Amino acid sequence: MQKTWQKLIISALLCGGLISPQLGQANTAQRQDVKNFIDRLADKHDFKRDDLTKMFGQVEIKSEIIDAMNRPYEGKPWHQYRPIFVTQARIDEGAKFLGENLQILKQAQQKYGVPAEVITAILGVETRYGRYRGKYRVVDALATLGFDYPRRSKFFLKELEAFLLLSREEGFDPLAISSSYAGAMGKPQFMPSSYRMYAIDFDGDGVRDLLDNSADAIGSIANYLSRHGWQRDHPIAIQTNATPQAPQKMGKLKKPSKPIQHWQDQGYQPAETTAGQLKADLIVLENKQGPEYWFGLQNFYAITRYNHSELYAMAVFQLSQGIKTHYQAGQSQAHAE
Repeated sequence: MQKTWQKLIISALLCGGLISPQLGQANTAQRQDVKNFIDRLADKHDFKRDDLTKMFGQVEIKSEIIDAMNRPYEGKPWHQYRPIFVTQARIDEGAKFLGENLQILKQAQQKYGVPAEVITAILGVETRYGRYRGKYRVVDALATLGFDYPRRSKFFLKELEAFLLLSREEGFDPLAISSSYAGAMGKPQFMPSSYRMYAIDFDGDGVRDLLDNSADAIGSIANYLSRHGWQRDHPIAIQTNATPQAPQKMGKLKKPSKPIQHWQDQGYQPAETTAGQLKADLIVLENKQGPEYWFGLQNFYAITRYNHSELYAMAVFQLSQGIKTHYQAGQSQAHAE
């Protein structure tokens, strides 16, 4: 009787479209879409079909990964998002990380122009400075989203392809690498395609190791931001005030193309003196007491290339400022003693 009820419940869920008929399938390698994917990789990249079939036979399609994709942190308003990442504990840990890795951070800053505190803040937001790197295997995350998340399946299948190529190039066991639910890897949480393109061997040991090597993670983050347009010694974001006549800006952040003077003419006045010719886009953050306005400059936009969210980039920016202030205060106190 119990088995009959279980079958009826599963049948109802399938008919209602609440779960995919593929989720939980015992042998992923036997799915026709997976077989087609294996054939394409074998033809395109000279993988051995038997090796891929054996590997995919151990891949697990996990419904909780899809659940996590459907409730991202970035879907929250700013007043709920900020307290997750910009905390005193994360600032304290960031100042400690900065001090412990100061030499390599300074080298990255000198070479790429990205401030040490910004690199540190990205590591802080992504993995709490390397401690929390995800609980899923990369292959499970990318296969689940590639084969059973139609809205973004094309992107994740490309990432799965990139991960298998990366594993072959770097000598990884593809079944042994952990990631976030979206397949982001290592201390800086690079997607596989970004790992292949932007990861660097920053300590010169002959290995691009973003999984366990802080120096390589630091250098690779700086390289990534530099390649995405980071401007040395330029500001990131500037808070501004809106006059009652200022029009509300809608839509996501765009690549800055209008000078700050344009926004001033529209009724947005920066809270600090800044060059009117610098290009910026307007950021509107949702707070309980009303909207909060910022100018996002090119460096802010560069951070959004790491994660395409204004909330993420603002959390990185504000965390970096907290880390910098805390670290400098600690240095001043140490010198005074």
